[in-house]
Amino acid sequence: KSAVREFAEEDLIPEEETLVVVTRGGYIKRVKPESYRVQKRGGRGLIGMETKEEDVVEHLVSANTHSDLLFFTSTGKVFQVKAYEIPEASRISKGKAIFNFLSLGQNETIMSVLAAPKERRKGERGLDFLVMVTKDGVIKKIEGSAFRDVRRSGLIALTLKTGDALRWVKLTSGTNEIILVTKLGQAIRFSEKDVRAMGRQAAGVHAMRLKKNDEVVGMDVITEPGANLLVMMANGYGKKTPLKQYKRQRRGGSGIKTAKVTPKTGHVVVTHVLTEPESQIVAISQRGQVIRTELSAIPTLGRATQGVRIMRLDESDALASITTF
Repeated sequence: KSAVREFAEEDLIPEEETLVVVTRGGYIKRVKPESYRVQKRGGRGLIGMETKEEDVVEHLVSANTHSDLLFFTSTGKVFQVKAYEIPEASRISKGKAIFNFLSLGQNETIMSVLAAPKERRKGERGLDFLVMVTKDGVIKKIEGSAFRDVRRSGLIALTLKTGDALRWVKLTSGTNEIILVTKLGQAIRFSEKDVRAMGRQAAGVHAMRLKKNDEVVGMDVITEPGANLLVMMANGYGKKTPLKQYKRQRRGGSGIKTAKVTPKTGHVVVTHVLTEPESQIVAISQRGQVIRTELSAIPTLGRATQGVRIMRLDESDALASITTF
């Protein structure tokens, strides 16, 4: 009898690829990868839920059913859930409320979802570090192994100053470059080697010097130096600029201009380093207006330019977020 009891529940769950979807409305579900692939929808998802209010997909993560999923929140905490614990659902179902799985505080939101890096055999290359960036331009690098065992109630991943919020967490190799972009149109590109790895409780270091009333609105890891940086502004303006126009600087500077921010364009809302095979963009406004267009339709322009109108918006509306795939 005891031998039977030693069988973990996990042993009965087949190991297979799965997609984990988290929506802006706070719902989570797992879907079979084919349910998105059939529609030629690539790695970053789309509006895959036909709920009445068209809940928007905020995070879409490819994982194995046995993966540990790490959920990083705006308050600097991290939670861990096994992928198989999230119920599988159809592409058009709403999913389950996320607080069934994570004990989030009031006003605490999920900023990033990652499948934990797997244990690697000696000599294998992989993604060894997590890099976190806050809206006030603080950066912290931590070894992936620091999150091997996250208790149910969560752990502190980053100690934040009052008023700051964790916005991005990305996996890096230890030798990548990082680019940050601010609301007022500044950008800085530096080597992640400028940021030493720290312990879990540490507060991080300054990635960028910000002007008054400015904040970081975009962070990405550069893996292909020949790629373009997509910059989208509040009033629906956007452009692409080759990364080679952003020279590498030291961490902690004020950066260089990446966009001409004017009352016509509105401030920078979101930026993204475009990598193959991304070819389409879905832009979503604060009032839920959605457009889908080819990335090739967005012009490639210099750094200090204002871009062109990608999306027509009412005066009371503004761009909220984008998804590329």
